[in-house]
Amino acid sequence: ANRIRDDFLPGKFTAIKYVRSSRRRSVTSSERQAMLAYRPITLAIEDAMSQSAITLWSDADFFSPYVMSVYVALQEKSLPFTLKTVDLDSGEHLQSGWKGYSVTRRVPLLEVGEFFLSESSAITEYLDERFAPPEWERLYPHDLQKRARARQVQAWLRSDLMPIREERSTAVVFAGEKKPPLSEAGKKSAGKLFETAGVLLSHGGQNLFGEWSIADTDLALMLNRLVLNGDEVPTALADYATFQWQRASVQRYVALSAKRAG
Repeated sequence: ANRIRDDFLPGKFTAIKYVRSSRRRSVTSSERQAMLAYRPITLAIEDAMSQSAITLWSDADFFSPYVMSVYVALQEKSLPFTLKTVDLDSGEHLQSGWKGYSVTRRVPLLEVGEFFLSESSAITEYLDERFAPPEWERLYPHDLQKRARARQVQAWLRSDLMPIREERSTAVVFAGEKKPPLSEAGKKSAGKLFETAGVLLSHGGQNLFGEWSIADTDLALMLNRLVLNGDEVPTALADYATFQWQRASVQRYVALSAKRAG
């Protein structure tokens, strides 16, 4: 007798019903068309299942803003993954036995089967191409120019504003530490951050590019180095950072660091 079975991938795809018959018969034209229509979804499910062995390596305290960026990306994609840690304080990442030793000896490190990749923006770009929309959530804007701008923002946040990163470590963001007033270099760097972010958000929206992107999380974290320390931040930028910080994927990472800090 024929029977109905439901196959689904939790959190991502709705049930797909199909009929399995105990006797062989010819496939009709309409059935063939239906099979072809479902093929991309079926392949996506099979691909996701085959990629279940995804591992994200983090610092032991979950204080890394770059690990957070990748963690949020994986959460937004609804990809199953294992979270492992390496102790940076003890130099565990500098030991040849660690899997990331031969890459860059840094976190985050993404492990997908036998493939290892470091540097957070490289990882998020890989994830958005490997697990591409529309089967998975989008990490970067659909529009070409906006997508390029999002990558520019990510690169800028990782290569500039050093005084802010030095004087407002992520212990402020994830452990609630309070730091002394900014130095002159810190104030100058903060001014540059405010001016650039103000231009990017001059449209008055809640996201940089209309739709959310991973660049929103990265920019919000940089702003929150100041906001959460109690530094003076333009109201519109503080509101933007606060709004971005409430995203479920962000809060899950914040909870991880809070457990270690507590």
